[in-house]
Order: sequence, then structure tokens, then C-alpha cells
Amino acid sequence: MADLTGRMIGAMQADVKTLAEIEADPNAMGQAVTVIVIAGIASLVGNIFGGGVIAGIVGLIASIVAYALFSLFVFLIGVKLMPDFNETFRVVGFAASPGVFNVLAIIPFLGPLVSLLVGIWSLVIGVIAVREVLDYSNTGRAIIVALIAGVACWFIVFILLLPILAIAGLARAVAG
Repeated sequence: MADLTGRMIGAMQADVKTLAEIEADPNAMGQAVTVIVIAGIASLVGNIFGGGVIAGIVGLIASIVAYALFSLFVFLIGVKLMPDFNETFRVVGFAASPGVFNVLAIIPFLGPLVSLLVGIWSLVIGVIAVREVLDYSNTGRAIIVALIAGVACWFIVFILLLPILAIAGLARAVAG
């Protein structure tokens, strides 16, 4: 089994060989989940001071759910080409690797910029991951799949999930 740190660095560098290795390794599922959780916790730590504990926890939950949903939508869109959700989840999960740098959002005034740069970095790696897992030779097709999956994911997370979590957090705050 390849080491998690090496795979994360390879993913952050958009190394196609690393992504192909992750795709082919059925034992990498735990690593992919670990990457998503580490990135989410880094974001939690980085943003907790600006938004508070509840906002940080809501962001953590939204981050984890968003990667699972994004993987699902990529899988559904590419189902004729990629009949294995586990491969899709593993490869797309490693696109969260740059999220470890969200911990730097703790720096006053740089937080939003750090989050933006990490988001763009993850998006680029996500497109490359989609291209690899769906075996596309054309990056344009991967961009289209990633955009469709991203919009669907964004809709569910920001329009449906976050308001529910925010209401639940407010209810706990009022009750407690």
C-alpha cells in the first residue's frame, strides 16, 4: 500500500500517474476518506476563529458531504464509461488534498484568499481526477462533467443542506 502523504503530494501536483495508481488500488478507499476528513478539519481549524465553532462544524460537515456528492454525481454522469463508484470516489477524494492548507485561513485578513486559492487548486485537481477516472482523452469533457457535478453538488449542499444545519445549530443555541 502506497503511503498517504506521498499520494496526497502527488494529487496536489496533479500527477496523473498518482491518480491512476489510486484509481487502481481498491485499498485506497480509506486513504481517500482520510484525505477528505483531514482537509475538512484543516478548514474547520482555519475558519473557526472567523465564523465560530458552529460555523466551523457546519463547514466541516458540508465539506465532507460535498466530496461524497461530487463523487456520486461524477459517477452518475459518467456511469456508462465508469461502472465503479469506488474508483471514482477514491480518485476524486484525493482532489481534496490541497484542503490541508485551509488551516492557513486562521491568519487574519488572509483567510478568504487562502480559501479561494485552495478551492481553485482543488477544482483544477478535481477536473484532472475526473478526466483520469472517466478515461477521457479530452480535458474539455472532464470540465463539463465536473461543472455539472459541481453545480448539482452546490445546489444540494448550499441550498438544501446548509440551511438545515444552520437551523439545527440555531435551535441548539437557543435551547442550550
